[in-house]
Amino acid sequence: MQQLVQGVHYFQKIGFREREELFGRLQHGQEPEALLITCADSRIVPNLITNSEPGQLFIVRNVGNLVPCYGTSNNGELAAVEYAIVELGIEDLIVCGHTACGAMQALVGPSRTPSVTNWLRHADATLEIVREHYGHLQGQALVNAAAEENVLVQLEHLRTLPVIASRISSGRVRLHGWMYKID
Repeated sequence: MQQLVQGVHYFQKIGFREREELFGRLQHGQEPEALLITCADSRIVPNLITNSEPGQLFIVRNVGNLVPCYGTSNNGELAAVEYAIVELGIEDLIVCGHTACGAMQALVGPSRTPSVTNWLRHADATLEIVREHYGHLQGQALVNAAAEENVLVQLEHLRTLPVIASRISSGRVRLHGWMYKID
């Protein structure tokens, strides 16, 4: 924890000053280029892997980069997506999964965490696809196949949001599926 506190102090004294002009512009609002939905995994650092600056990405992170379908109660993910599209005018939406994903490990194997198990119900379609088409895989290969399929399933979940469906049909929103290979 001490290293993180020292990092905050470094940013306050040096890091902010090095980018003072950028932060000066950002105080007047944001105009991100894309929405990135990715996993909460600490090894995934969106601005690092995209070589982007603060303000370029609108980021939604959660366990397993899941997007509950439209109509699901308490759906903060879709609220963030809707805000990104309607209020910020973002046209490119990215769902980024990754290899060695702990959420996908919990999805295809036994999970010891009841809250995670409940959350992963938003990946039930992923689990069914994996069971039907990837029974020949085991271990990390199975987890990685689940992560790849999950990106595609979550893109389909995004399409259930009316504001996305309408904009896709008119070419004003584009969906992208990415996989970050940690190794």
